[in-house]
Amino acid sequence: MKAVILAGGYGFRLYEKTKNIPKPMVKIGGKPIIWHIMKIFSKYGVNEFIICGGYKLNIIKKYFKNYLNQNKSGWKVKVIDTGKNTMTGGRIKRIKTLLNKNEEFFFTYGDGISDINLKKLLVFHKKKNKLATVTAVIPPGRYGVLNIKNKMVKQFSEKKRGGDGYINGGFFVLKRKALDFIKNDKTIWEQDPMKKLSEKNQLAAYIHNGFWQSMDTYRDLLLLDEICKKQKFPWEI
Repeated sequence: MKAVILAGGYGFRLYEKTKNIPKPMVKIGGKPIIWHIMKIFSKYGVNEFIICGGYKLNIIKKYFKNYLNQNKSGWKVKVIDTGKNTMTGGRIKRIKTLLNKNEEFFFTYGDGISDINLKKLLVFHKKKNKLATVTAVIPPGRYGVLNIKNKMVKQFSEKKRGGDGYINGGFFVLKRKALDFIKNDKTIWEQDPMKKLSEKNQLAAYIHNGFWQSMDTYRDLLLLDEICKKQKFPWEI
């Protein structure tokens, strides 16, 4: 299977770092966060990556060109220019031709890490046999809230503030047909596509109660870096 990683946004909320480099290249524990994400997939035998780049794309390309030349990782990495101003859904839509007609693939964001068991996630996705599965997590903050019943997403509300509930933690498994719900470059994956998938009973929710943390702000970056110093990459254990 392939893993698709979004890595093209501007990362404005982390501008202390992203004014010079793309957000996925910001380092925690001495390595870019995207490297940590790819190590999570690699642990479960997923070594083929499609990176959806945009903002400061050449920095990502240069890093992986050097990394693959110097390391025997077994990784196959394609860094694709999906446009500087393309939205999250549009970025996935742009790499559709790199996927086989009936292919399933992992998809996640380039700024979130977890100790998720990807093998169990995939087994769950295949058992539910839906177009998409999202990993549902309980975060330190509130993002897109998932209303879940019988492990199926019944409603998706983006960026709801306050209250309890699981949120979109990334680490999706998608059938290529799920990309049909994406209209164009302006489509935000977390809005119409996820809402329509849930309305059609085609968005399953894999519950993950372990470690999960996104790197949205400078505070998040400091937290993740401190975790690295104390626990040596707990998401890889």
